[in-house]
Amino acid sequence: MPAHHLGNREVTFDERVAPHYEAWYKTPEGRRADALEKAALHRLLDGFLDARSVLEVGCGTGHFSRWLGAQGLAVVGLDLSAAMLAQARSLDGVPLAQGNALRLPFADGAFDLVAFVTTLEFLEWPREALAEALRVARRGLLLGVLNRWSLLGLQRRLAGLLRRTIYDAAHFYGVGELQRLLRSVTGGKGRIGWHTTLFPRWWPRSQVRLPWGAFIGMALIAGDKAQEEG
Repeated sequence: MPAHHLGNREVTFDERVAPHYEAWYKTPEGRRADALEKAALHRLLDGFLDARSVLEVGCGTGHFSRWLGAQGLAVVGLDLSAAMLAQARSLDGVPLAQGNALRLPFADGAFDLVAFVTTLEFLEWPREALAEALRVARRGLLLGVLNRWSLLGLQRRLAGLLRRTIYDAAHFYGVGELQRLLRSVTGGKGRIGWHTTLFPRWWPRSQVRLPWGAFIGMALIAGDKAQEEG
């Protein structure tokens, strides 16, 4: 599973990676993950029925930005990597901007939503990035994060012991840690919904209210009353 880079820490999402990034989605593993992850994010988008615009932070080659656009949202993709943005432009998807997650070049409340899809794991200052995202988001946040407590998360971490991978710099999250991170940014305000997907192939359901799936889909719906929902 690939991941996007946006932040202060240097990660190898450069000209060595960018030309091959989209190819992963054409592999059997990539096609399955792509379908399940998009289904998880689509379910969360149902909580933002009147949302019309979204900023994807750490858009990479624009893979999920293009998908968000296909859902009827006005999308802007933002990334720090010039190489990844060059690939995104070559695919002619959505408007793009180069920038840092800690200093978004947009006015307060410029978008209904801000999305981070396999991006938060690579940010050196995730709390500050989420706070900055909330500054420009009127309705809330949409997160897709790799799960520390899944079999896939364990495999990714073990692979780093054997060879250098892009995941060496990643911080994988569990559901509880991700919830606590969001609450620390919002002061407990807003409604958090989540589920996981990418369980083993034999698992009967692709999206579950269990904390061990490989991909965590989580939404923060801005508001005054803190709640948890599935």
